[in-house]
Amino acid sequence: MRNPSSTNIAPLIVSAFILKLQHFLFTYRICCAMETSDDEKDGVNGKATGNGPMPTSANGTKFIDEVLSGANESCLQNFRMEKHVFYKLCEKLKAKGLLRHTSRIKVEEQLAIFMFIIGHNLRTRAVQELFRYSGETISRHFNNVLNAIVAISLDFFQPPGSEIPPEIRDDPRFYPYFMDCVGAVNGVHFPVIVGVDEQGPFRNRNGVLSQSVLAACSFNMKFHYVLAGWEGSAPDIKVLSSALTRKNKLEVPEGKYFLVDFKYANIPGFIAPYFGSLYGSIDYENGFQPQDAKELFNHRHSLLRSITDRTFGSLKERFPILMSAPSYPLTTQVKLVVAACALHNYIRDETPDDIIFKMFEHENCVSQSEESVIQPLDFEKPVMMMDVDLPFDAQQVEQSMQLRDTIAAEIWNDYVHDFPITEI
Repeated sequence: MRNPSSTNIAPLIVSAFILKLQHFLFTYRICCAMETSDDEKDGVNGKATGNGPMPTSANGTKFIDEVLSGANESCLQNFRMEKHVFYKLCEKLKAKGLLRHTSRIKVEEQLAIFMFIIGHNLRTRAVQELFRYSGETISRHFNNVLNAIVAISLDFFQPPGSEIPPEIRDDPRFYPYFMDCVGAVNGVHFPVIVGVDEQGPFRNRNGVLSQSVLAACSFNMKFHYVLAGWEGSAPDIKVLSSALTRKNKLEVPEGKYFLVDFKYANIPGFIAPYFGSLYGSIDYENGFQPQDAKELFNHRHSLLRSITDRTFGSLKERFPILMSAPSYPLTTQVKLVVAACALHNYIRDETPDDIIFKMFEHENCVSQSEESVIQPLDFEKPVMMMDVDLPFDAQQVEQSMQLRDTIAAEIWNDYVHDFPITEI
């Protein structure tokens, strides 16, 4: 998947005041603070350092007022959502009693500080330099907003329905073959910081400390379900098993299924590609022909399943803090993932055509991860479920295999009929 730091949003129009503020504050104060914040822990109340004129809290408040009274593009750039979306979220949090004005900081400023941190990968000291609040004040309001968003996160995650997704219904490559598909499930790793004694389980197979996050995505680039906080070394099939058996579990509608990649087994409710056949972006339109039903099935499967790459791509683009292993307690790092996914869904519902979503609308806007592209092999990958407690018996697993074979045969038969080939 494309590194979000490699993609920049097109230059946005901001007011002269903001340009001046960014010139004097961002360029020097924030950059310096970010460079020296790697060793700091969130919530430590330290004094601002450095020479030169210091902004006051009034300047920080004025900055927020200027952004919220300016163009939508400025609000999107700074707070990662348009103005009306920002204000609506403030009202929702206030109406539920989750946030309230204090004697010094209004709810709008509390949310702005939070969004500014997660949307620009800033640490407490950097925001402290800008708003001239103590580290304790910044940390307290950051955690208050984080907890408030997590508290209403279930309002933003909706299970799939029984209707056929329009992205399938309106595309002859996928309809009617995948008419019972409601989305795609994938797991990603976000870097974490944990204590030395905890690092073993969190070190993934690449040697990086990470938390494993499983998500079920709709074809509309939203999250149906998110399970965060698993150790980076945990097998993906074990994380899926946890999602299917926990109290707040991943629901699969009766007779429906999600698409998954090679990390998971082909089991009831989840259809994986054929192992041993080409998988990924293959240019069939320019004369390259699939060799058999399995290869063609894998191609169509990969096109649909790429929605997970695009959904996570837009999430990371909007909230780059997820890729930086912020120096927060582990529980806070886990909450950040859930909150970011909930905010992603909320913004997608309110402004589905904002500039960040537009960057990830098309099938080929991101390259598939190396894990997803498997070269042909001479054997079928065995289903490794012996050590995982999945709620299915052998007969149910066999039926899921037959369902995949049926779909593959239908796609292949129609393909051969519509595009006769001489070598099959």
